[in-house]
Amino acid sequence: MLRRLRGLCNRNRCCKEAEINKYQLEKMQQQGALLLDVRSPQEFAEGHLENAILLPEYEIKEKADKMLLDKQQVIIVYCSTGHRSKKAQTVLSALGYEKVYNLCHGLENY
Repeated sequence: MLRRLRGLCNRNRCCKEAEINKYQLEKMQQQGALLLDVRSPQEFAEGHLENAILLPEYEIKEKADKMLLDKQQVIIVYCSTGHRSKKAQTVLSALGYEKVYNLCHGLENY
């Protein structure tokens, strides 16, 4: 039963502490959080959230240290559905970035 309830994230709330919803995203951006789009360059070109920078999930290990200099910076990662950004969040955390949040359900929230 508990597992089933955890799987029932709605579009306004997220199940995990390091995941945020679109309302939290807006507030965190106003406070200076960096918005990181981890989709492909083609997807990014087709449309992205305002002020987002592109760092595809498959390039994070090679490029994060050159693009994301402050490991204390609040970083919000997103993709289309939240799956790639969850992977990106895990990789960034393993690389020493301490404040990485995943946009729950990705662009499906918009």
